[in-house]
Amino acid sequence: MAKLTKKAKSLATTIDREKLHGVDEAIALAKSNATSKFDETIEVAVNLGVDPRHADQMVRGVVTLPKGTGKTVRVGVFAKGAKADEAREAGADVVGAEDLMEIVQGGTIDFDRCIATPDMMGIVGRLGKILGPKGMMPNPKLGTVTMNVAEAVKAAKGGQIEYRVEKAGIIHSGIGKASFPAEDLRANFDALVDALVKAKPSGAKGKYVRKIAVSSTMGPGIKVDTAEVATA
Repeated sequence: MAKLTKKAKSLATTIDREKLHGVDEAIALAKSNATSKFDETIEVAVNLGVDPRHADQMVRGVVTLPKGTGKTVRVGVFAKGAKADEAREAGADVVGAEDLMEIVQGGTIDFDRCIATPDMMGIVGRLGKILGPKGMMPNPKLGTVTMNVAEAVKAAKGGQIEYRVEKAGIIHSGIGKASFPAEDLRANFDALVDALVKAKPSGAKGKYVRKIAVSSTMGPGIKVDTAEVATA
């Protein structure tokens, strides 16, 4: 186990690890603990009552954070002709087809989100071993395999994030920067939790949203009272 730095130990003393906090209080504490020289991300960890090893308990999707992420998202689009032009006009950072495939195969990935038109999936499919482990493989269920590339590009750059449950049944997601007003972080928090509740899989049994914690990038986790959150 990694040793805590002096700063981490000091921040840990500001939090009662066993106390359950209201959402607004947890966000305020996370912001106050974001004392690094860079603008830390405020992160949320949600422990769900699912076992993602079973297909009917997988939780995955996209949600648009109404106040944005505070991050600059680079978008790559696999498209040709008019759709390629449409993607560029919408603000895509990298657009191509076979040429872009060769660039990625060469080890250069100059994008954070990947979008493709359906006719390009034969090409993109060859990149599965590269894009898959990075969580970048276009997926029609996530709206990243689409003919409406302009809308997809604008959504990706405008605050849309992907979420996917990990093996332990936990979803981690950033909801903005520590410099955001508390009310903006709360709006993003509510949007994320609402999306997760709506994404409850048919195979989930018992209590669905079990635990929630909020933290800054370098700060300790702050437990949230799930009774205050509209969960299922």
